[in-house]
Amino acid sequence: MSAGEAGTFLIVGLGNPGNQYELTPHNIGFHVVDRLAERLQVRLSQRSSNALIGFGREDKNALILAKPQTYMNLSGTAVKPLLANQGLGADRLIVVYDDLDLPWTGLRIRLKGSAGTHNGMKSIVGSLGTSDFVRVRAGIQPPHPYGDAARYVLAKFRKADLADLAELLDYASDAILAIVSEGAEKAMTKFNRRARGSNEEEI
Repeated sequence: MSAGEAGTFLIVGLGNPGNQYELTPHNIGFHVVDRLAERLQVRLSQRSSNALIGFGREDKNALILAKPQTYMNLSGTAVKPLLANQGLGADRLIVVYDDLDLPWTGLRIRLKGSAGTHNGMKSIVGSLGTSDFVRVRAGIQPPHPYGDAARYVLAKFRKADLADLAELLDYASDAILAIVSEGAEKAMTKFNRRARGSNEEEI
């Protein structure tokens, strides 16, 4: 994905469908895509390849926004056919998801890398047979003790976190649009941060 190279991009937010998972840390990816849809006036109303999708534009680029409805652990079974149906390769894929290893409100853009412990990413990497695609990791590690990790990521956000959440969604949306228009490497230098108010090129 070269800087300024126009074309079509598939932007996938990871999460779990269902009201019980709304406003939970594990659904950050869904929330970022929803925020992008609001900004671009895109309706995620079409169904394709086990995902809700919508089509929009940002300057000279065509954007496909997608929220897999397969549940997190099977995300790859939606992403692979979505790419195929649109005639796109992994170089046109941007995946945004939660990162429990990154402090709350942090953001990390990477060009490639391992799936780590994230089951949604494991599914995508396994389905595509490559880890060479852009990912945007949104930090959900809270500043307070959280005990069991699995329980925390599926618990509702506290009211005290909602203002920071709104800022993070806007920031992540800006980062994704910068990836599309300026290239991932330039976006990394502008948007990678360990926490809100602390930008760092390498974190």
